[in-house]
Amino acid sequence: MNAAELRNKTPDQLRADLVSLKKEAFNLRFQAATNQLENTARQRAVRRDVARVQTILNQKAAEAAAN
Repeated sequence: MNAAELRNKTPDQLRADLVSLKKEAFNLRFQAATNQLENTARQRAVRRDVARVQTILNQKAAEAAAN
């Protein structure tokens, strides 16, 4: 998921993506705690995707407030 793809989405779609990413992050943390996690790099990717979505949401909110 890159920033260009996210900028084309509506805020509602971004919030839905954020919820699913946070659920995935929770599941990955649970798997890591029980030594069942196979792809440890996925945790980092999900964390960064969450940050990316939050950044785009904040940018859209700032644009809406400025107009």
